[in-house]
Amino acid sequence: MIEEEYIRLIFGLKLRQIRTEKNLSLFGLAKVTGLSKSYLNEIEKGKKYPKRDKILLLSEALDSTYDQMVSLKLDKNLAPIGEILQSRILKEIPLEIFGIKESNLIDIIAEAPVKVNAFISTLFEIAKHYNLTRESFFLAALRSYQEANNNYFDEIELQVEKFAKAYSLDLTKKLNVADLEEILVDEYGYTINNEELTEHEELVYLRSVFVPKSKTLLISKSADISQRMFIYAKEIAYNYMEISDRLYTFSWIKFESFDQVLNNFFASYFAGALLIPRKELVKELKLVFEQKTFNPSDFTSLISKFTDSPETFYQRLTNVLPKDFNLKNLFFLRFNYKPERNDFQLTKELHITNLLEPHANENNEHYCRRWISIKTLSEIPSSKENHLFDTQISSYNHTDNEYFVLSSATKDPFRNGYYRSIALGIMISTHSLSKIQFLEDESIKRKKVGVTCETCSISDCFERVAPPKKIERKQRFEKIDKVVQSLIEKYS
Repeated sequence: MIEEEYIRLIFGLKLRQIRTEKNLSLFGLAKVTGLSKSYLNEIEKGKKYPKRDKILLLSEALDSTYDQMVSLKLDKNLAPIGEILQSRILKEIPLEIFGIKESNLIDIIAEAPVKVNAFISTLFEIAKHYNLTRESFFLAALRSYQEANNNYFDEIELQVEKFAKAYSLDLTKKLNVADLEEILVDEYGYTINNEELTEHEELVYLRSVFVPKSKTLLISKSADISQRMFIYAKEIAYNYMEISDRLYTFSWIKFESFDQVLNNFFASYFAGALLIPRKELVKELKLVFEQKTFNPSDFTSLISKFTDSPETFYQRLTNVLPKDFNLKNLFFLRFNYKPERNDFQLTKELHITNLLEPHANENNEHYCRRWISIKTLSEIPSSKENHLFDTQISSYNHTDNEYFVLSSATKDPFRNGYYRSIALGIMISTHSLSKIQFLEDESIKRKKVGVTCETCSISDCFERVAPPKKIERKQRFEKIDKVVQSLIEKYS
């Protein structure tokens, strides 16, 4: 069912379009219909919907038909607006979390429908060109929400502390998987089934499925302790925070609304905060950051102290570094890799406070092989280590920015034959140098990097896997322009 306000808006847009096509002003339409100018203005802005007799009056004055006037179908000039309104996309995204009122958007559309339509048409074209899906749109909206809040949510942090206190969990010590399972079973009435998922070949990549009717949690036998801990913690989050509109699989395979995507994030945040308590993490980070020299084993020991999942640890850093160290110029990247395909896929990214240099592209370009996250991912398949950790200070060839980047590569916990790497980058600045003493350690290796091979101007790059086509094209056009300008000067 299309919303009533959308029906009013579509009618108003059609009325305005037909009126302007007839070269009638609002004053002129008011004269021929006997309706007040202010009333007609409110109709065109979607504030009011006229009764049948007035629609008949308007259709007669505009040489149109009643059916044409009340139809929800818009002509080509306004069709994209109609698609947006009837798709319910504005209803699916909780605009209030961005501080936006839906009524304000409707007012903007009503005030300048042609310009808004052109803008929406442009977005549609970009979406088609880059193969953007509803899924990627919602995930981009979620990232924007995280970035707008510096990926720190105090209310959830407080919920975790309240939960731990209520259930006598000591957050100064590493939690036990049995304690979390006991809470799910005894407090929330869960039944844990460790057999069913392995019976279905199609579900080999799923670690858990929750059946709400019977409160049965199906968990894969192949889920390790850290995965099981995270699954239990997320389920606790859904129950403790009373979230009912949720996803039922981990990893998720589909969603019905943006609310489910957002709630999945909230539950994941709760789980990360429960498994890696903020106060303990901040205390340990301060000790590492106070060191004048960087010792990789200090950091890997810190990871293993809290979790067996490097990804969970790096994600947690994106919460506490902006809040407790005021380090807000961060990026988080997750790459997947299958050696047989030699294809590095960026499957997750987060940028706080800016879109920093290493970012995803939808043009099938080749990510810079000088990135430490790509390097560790390339090496992990032939390594005897289960966790390959490395660091680098990366300076980007097209900016003055430098980042201290930490990267961990492991086997992909969800897919056989795949590997993944996690990278966290911290922009080097006067502030970060004051917070992290070892950033001035000259033993940390440095590397000049690009973003993609196709856009990189580093001439002596032995790691390059594709020619710098975009740079070459730009240089070619610059040469052409230079000759054209010389000809113009010659014959002026």
